[in-house]
Amino acid sequence: MLTRPLSEDSYMKPEIHPEYREVLFHDTGIDKYFLIRSTLETTETKEWEDGKTYPYYPVEISSASHPFYTGKHKIVDSGGRVDKFRQRYGRSSETEST
Repeated sequence: MLTRPLSEDSYMKPEIHPEYREVLFHDTGIDKYFLIRSTLETTETKEWEDGKTYPYYPVEISSASHPFYTGKHKIVDSGGRVDKFRQRYGRSSETEST
């Protein structure tokens, strides 16, 4: 029976895990910042609103700007796949509209 609480050092092997720390991500598409914990390694740093300096990593797209997560997702039929499917399986646009 354990009589003392587990500390972080007691259940992780030493020197094999990456450093898990707060990292400032910047979605450059919409100029929004996210402060989350990550093991990402970066050499850049940036000061945040709280006055502390954090490792900094710019990203081009995040959940705040991705069309799927923002509800602006559109299905684009660039190769005529819908028409090929209808031809293959005998459906035409005339039968669907009636």
